[in-house]
Amino acid sequence: MKRIDAEIVKQKLTELITDCLISPDKAVTDALENINTDSALEKTAAALIVENNRIAEEKRLYCCQDTGQAVFFVKLGDETVCPGLEDAIQSAVREAYKTARKSVADPITRKNTGDNTPAIIEYFIERGECLEITYLAKGAGSENMSRLYMLTPADGETGIINSVVDAVERGGKNACPPLVVGVGIGGVTESACMLSKRALLRPIGQNNSRADIALLEKEILKRVNALGIGVAALGGGLTALAVNIETAPTHIGMLPVAVNLQCHSLRHGSVKF
Repeated sequence: MKRIDAEIVKQKLTELITDCLISPDKAVTDALENINTDSALEKTAAALIVENNRIAEEKRLYCCQDTGQAVFFVKLGDETVCPGLEDAIQSAVREAYKTARKSVADPITRKNTGDNTPAIIEYFIERGECLEITYLAKGAGSENMSRLYMLTPADGETGIINSVVDAVERGGKNACPPLVVGVGIGGVTESACMLSKRALLRPIGQNNSRADIALLEKEILKRVNALGIGVAALGGGLTALAVNIETAPTHIGMLPVAVNLQCHSLRHGSVKF
């Protein structure tokens, strides 16, 4: 049985959160730096985002003023114990967000919690001795544009494609393109939504291991970029950097499709214990 000190978890997560809020996914910056476009406006917008990210890293500043709501995906082994794990995660958020914008509030009164907690925590139990925690900063602009479509099995792949394209088109400039588009297909309502958020964590350029789903990802990406929204919604061919799909078995009478949009400020990272 593996035992992990919660204080060590807190320390490492605090460092991870701080680093992620400063340095967005390098693959996004690389793609924008090497953009191939005929649109002068799109090229200029891409260069400005790259410059913003460079300055943020050099001066240790937050790359986006919306430091987001903290979302965690926790893989915990059934032969691993960490007393106080959840308290350690929440404490890390409080510590890391001391100098960042606090974005969490009561949904009715709108009173700010003052420390960006509570974080959203999703647990996954696995065999063996392991603890891996992945952090994702989720800003409101793109999250507000995410959607859930309850299709029927008869809608099939055409319905899935049309739903994702519809979500991106509706999101438009408000989602802060270029985007990473996470798609969750199957399960029930809440599991489809969590699948779509987990899909955002897959490395840009890495398709699903299932050949049929990989083809679907490529087709949807092609359709999304054909919308011509472009970087910063200034027009162009780079509306999305990737479309990542995750699936789960579902009821024979359902076809839930969740679309989670992520802006170009993709801030995430993992730590293992």
